[in-house]
Parts: sequence; C-alpha cells; structure tokens
Amino acid sequence: MGRGERVTAIKAGFMGLVGKPRVKTAGLIILGLSGLGAGLAWGVWAHICDDCPSIAQIYAFEAKEATQVFAADGSLLAQLAVERRTRIRIEDLPQHVYNAFIAVEDKRFWGHAGIDFPRTIRAFIDFVIGGYGGGGGSSITQQLAGNMFAGSVNRRDISVRRKLREMRVAVDLERAYDKREILESYLNQINFDGFFGVQAAAQRYFGKTAAQLNLPEAATLAAIPRNPAGYNPTRNPHRAIGRRNLILALMADQKLIDDHDAESAKAYPLELTEGTRVKQEAPYFVEWVRQLLYERYGTGIYEMGLQVYTTLDPNLQAVADSALLAQLEWVDRRPTFSNVTFEEVRTWAPDSLYQVSRGGVEMPYVQGMFIALDAVTGDVRALIGGRDFDHSEFNRATQARRQPGSVFKPFVYTAAIAAGVPASEVIYDAPYYLENIGGDPYSPRNFENDFKGPLTLRRALARSINVVAVKLGQQIGEESFAQLATRMGITSEIPRVPSAAIGSAELTPMEIASAYTTFANLGIRVTPRPILRISSKDGRILWESQINRERVLETDVAWVAQSMLRDAVDRGTGTSAIRSRYEIPYSLPVGGKTGTTNEATNAWFVGFTPDLVTTTWLGFDRPQRIYNGATGGGTAAPVGAAVLAHYYQNRPHPEPWERPLNLIDRTVDETTGLLATQWCPVSVSYKEVYVIGTEPTETCDLHGPLSVETRDPGRTDGGR
Repeated sequence: MGRGERVTAIKAGFMGLVGKPRVKTAGLIILGLSGLGAGLAWGVWAHICDDCPSIAQIYAFEAKEATQVFAADGSLLAQLAVERRTRIRIEDLPQHVYNAFIAVEDKRFWGHAGIDFPRTIRAFIDFVIGGYGGGGGSSITQQLAGNMFAGSVNRRDISVRRKLREMRVAVDLERAYDKREILESYLNQINFDGFFGVQAAAQRYFGKTAAQLNLPEAATLAAIPRNPAGYNPTRNPHRAIGRRNLILALMADQKLIDDHDAESAKAYPLELTEGTRVKQEAPYFVEWVRQLLYERYGTGIYEMGLQVYTTLDPNLQAVADSALLAQLEWVDRRPTFSNVTFEEVRTWAPDSLYQVSRGGVEMPYVQGMFIALDAVTGDVRALIGGRDFDHSEFNRATQARRQPGSVFKPFVYTAAIAAGVPASEVIYDAPYYLENIGGDPYSPRNFENDFKGPLTLRRALARSINVVAVKLGQQIGEESFAQLATRMGITSEIPRVPSAAIGSAELTPMEIASAYTTFANLGIRVTPRPILRISSKDGRILWESQINRERVLETDVAWVAQSMLRDAVDRGTGTSAIRSRYEIPYSLPVGGKTGTTNEATNAWFVGFTPDLVTTTWLGFDRPQRIYNGATGGGTAAPVGAAVLAHYYQNRPHPEPWERPLNLIDRTVDETTGLLATQWCPVSVSYKEVYVIGTEPTETCDLHGPLSVETRDPGRTDGGR
C-alpha cells in the first residue's frame, strides 16, 4: 500500500468514527484531554524551575571550600567551614576513584542527557509499591542539581516537585557543561558525613589525597553518600565494608574492573587514619586562629578555601596537653582539695552546667592554661586555653585576666637594675606600713607570714619576698616599673599603687609570656605570632607575618636581671619543681619565676631558656582557693618543667646566654651588700655581677676579728 492509499484509508476510518455520534464524542474528549494534559505538562515543566539557578548562575557556580589550618610541620590541624570541603580536579584522579561512584550512583552516566529514564521509571514503580522507602532514581547530574539549589529546597524533601526541579536543572547542566566537568563538580560536593568532596573525605578517613586512593579505599568512599551516617567507616566499619564490597561487585559487572581486582579489593582490610577521631587537636589555638582570620576576612573564611600555615608544634602541644591534664588530675586528688572535681562535673546535665558556668566563661572545677613561645621568633608553639573546650570555649591564655602575683616582680627588679640599683642592694624584710588615704594603712605580708631581715635583691627575688618587692617599688617609683613592664610587653593597664609591685594588676597570660621573652632574648621583646602566612586556594600568598623584635632593655641590664631569674630556678621557689623533680641538668640554662596570689587563688610559673618561653597557670575561673598549701612552685611549675624536659630530650642544649663585656664581678657580703673582707664568713660571701658604675666601693663594716658572725662561720643567715 502506497503513501496515498494509507492516507485515504486513515481518512475513511476517521470519517467512519465521526459518523457514529458516541464514538465521535469520546474521540473528541480524549483528544481534548490529551491536549490539555500535554499543555499542563509543558507548563509545569516550563515553570517548575522559575526560582532555580539560571544558566548564567550555573556557569558562575562555585562550591564553597574549607579554609585549611596547618601546623608548623605541615600536617592538617583543622578545617574551617560550614561544609568542610577541598576541591580536586578530575584530571588528578585515577579512573577507579570516579568509576566507583559511577558504578553505584549512575551506571549510564556517560550516555544520558541528564536524566536516566530507565532508572527513573524503575524508581517510580518502586515508589508506588514501597512508598518513600523505595530506591532512588536520580542520576549524578540530578544529584548535582539538587546540591546547587539546596538553599531554596529542603534536602530531605523527596517530593515529586523536587524531583522535577532536579530533572529540569540537570538538563540545563548537561547543556552547559560537558560530562567530565559535571562529574568533577559532583565529586567535589557530595557529603561524606560532614566532610564534603572526595578530597576532604580522603584526608579525613585515609590521611591521603584523593589522587592517592587505591581501589578498595575509593569504593569505601563511594559507599558513604547513600547514607553518610550509616555507612561512616569510623562509626560503622562492618556496614561500610559490606557496601564497599557491593560496589566492587558492581564495578566488575559493569566491566570497570576485572573480577580478580574486585576479589582482591574485597579482601583488603579497612585501614583508617588516626585523623578520623572526632576530637579536635589544639582546639583553643585553632579557635584563636579562626578569630584572627575572621577579623581579616569575615565569613569568607568558610568558603574561600584559604590555606593557613600556623606556628603550632603538634608534638609539643601533645606533651603540654598531657602534662597539664596530669597536674589538674593531681590537684583534684589532693587530700586538701575540697571543691567540685572535673569528673563530678562531667556527670551534670549540660543545661545545668551551662547555667552554673554563666555560658561557659566560669566553669566550677579547677582550670589550667599553658603557653609555649619560641623565644627568638615569638612563634606560638603550644597553647592550651582551658581544661575542656567542649565545656567552655573561653580562652584563658588570651582572654582571661588574672592577678600574676610574684611573676610580676621581675619587672620591678629589672626597673631597679636599669635605674642603677645593684642586685646586691640590701633591703630589710620587716613589718612595713604605707599610708592609705581614706582607709587602713597598706601592709604587705610574705607568703610564710614571717620576716627574713636584711636581704639582697637577688636573694629576695629568689625567695619571692613580698615586703622587699613593695619597698623596692616605692624606692624606684611605681611609674618607673609600670612603664618598664609596658615596654617589655604588658599591654593591660597597671594601676600606680604599691601592691602593683607584687602583681595585683589583672593581666592576660599571653602578655606575661610576651614580656618574658625580653629576659630570654637579653633585652629584646618579641611579639607572639600564631600564623606564619595565608595563601589562597591556588597557592598565592595573601598575607605573611613578620617577626616583630624590639630592643627594650640594654643588654647588660637584661643579663643581670636574667641571672637573678636563673637563681630563682636554681636556688629559689622553683628549685624542687624544676631541677630535682624532673632532673633537668644544670647544663641547660633555665630561668623563671613562680607566683602565688593571696589565698592561693592563682598558681603560676614562667620558665624560659634561650629557645623557649613557657607560661603555666592553674586556678578557678571564679577566684577561690585552689587547695590549702597550693603554690606556684608545687602546683604550676611541674607542668612547665615537664614540657621543658621533653623539649630538650632529643635536641642539643642551647649555649648559656652570652655575657656582655661591660659587666664586672665583685665578691660581696650578703648581709650588707658591701665588698667582702677577709673577716666576712664564707657562708655569706658570694660573687655578684654589676653594670659598670653600680658596683659597691665600700667594704663590709659588719664583720671583724671579734664579731659573732666571724666566730661562727657555720651560720647561713648572716646573723639574722
């Protein structure tokens, strides 16, 4: 039958139907409904995505990338992002990585135009039979489309409308991009239980880049997106392995790998990196860095993919964490400790703890803080801002203001040395009263509530005598030592009152650590820095920090002050904690100062070498007695000592500080501070160092042939 004959037959049949009224009516209704349905369908399809991304938006779309924070050794410390993500190009991926995802998510990916119709029809049938529990039918392109307008569509919404929207955007994507571009974008966006993209997931679970993944590792990652929490290999390793093996079988069925490779990969053990643990390393340091980044870049830090290289030493940080935790637990177990312990608080309901702690700023248990600075560069090598970051993000290293107690005294003594007062100057430790306008006279007390009589400045600093420090502060003037402390790095206001000489001002631990770098550097103050440089995601350096060093003391003055602080460690309040308990050899030059405030509410130790400055604090957020008998030497110093001991365990000891040429020695009598004579007992004679022009010129007039001190050389207190 020719074409003309077929047309004639069709016309005849149609006319025959028309001739029958009922059939004619039914035919018209069917044609009308079909046309209406087609029109409605076209209208829905045309307008279903009026608020979806346009083609222009699709071209401009760029996934948000996490800012990566690296430690000083190059290891990944943290990722800062709403969605932790790091991009990778598809050209850098081996085929088995993206083939694993294609095998399980969209086996006809390379052939369809955005919608896999056979899979969609099967998914629809499954939906009719099994409801919302049926299998998914979205192609990779549809999944990418869903991610692109997730801000306007609930991700958990699996309605027909959402599916239609995904399909429409998927078609637009296929027109705008080629297949490899679509696949690359998909692989950089999918969710791996809080980490987004194969690169971030590979680093998270296997400690390597996505380009380094082997076949079983790639299949393990491909198993996660269907149910990120359920197939998380850390939480559910057996389920993850089962789905991994299913994917390997699919890859073999689809001829993406051979059967031998599939079976070998199934037998491969699940080896996850230690980096899969949820606990954040150095959380207070990371949060401090995040705040500094936010001040510079705002919310862009969560999507710009910045690479931030910090100064943190992960090994030293781990040692500090361990040492501080051990000491805090030791405090909790003290027989004289009568406050609530950390373990007791851990059993409290989170809401009650939040109320008691005033939003996390004042925790009810004993807290601790630690800082380690590179003495030369100011690099922050370790930082602990509190006992538990989950309980309280308040950073006690950078934000808390506490009375420093005796760790402030070196600024007073240094100001005296700079003013020409020698370290052998004798001041009497005896009851002392100062007029106080509008109140009772101010009378400083010593820690042991006794008086030692005449003491040289060197001995008084080593023994941390309060009365001598206050008297010396009045001798040189409050303005003098306050200004010197400011030049050395103290940024907080120092009240011009007598008690400021013994640490009554409230300071942050970080400024104390900064100021002590002046002693470690023989007069050069170094500004602490936590960040070395910041790069863009393509490696361009956006910002680079500089070492900020400034001379604030003459070298000879600094050397004398620093020698007094070495005595404080070797023969003072820090002796038992530093040298004896931790067996730190005398070949390691160490200086430092302990501090304990009234009622034992704050315990401090600042220790330093030519390389490192450490600052330790223990106490309560809301000041109260730590325990009866708490001191800086016994409570705080062990932490700094443990860190210093570890730091130098496998590295050479630094050379002692080089002595300036313009210093001179004199043998003096400790009782008078004057030049020793042959009559002065050996027990009270010692060699002192002086800035030229400040040395004594008179001889001791206390000891002679018939003096009591001469006849009793065994006495060590100078007859006091």
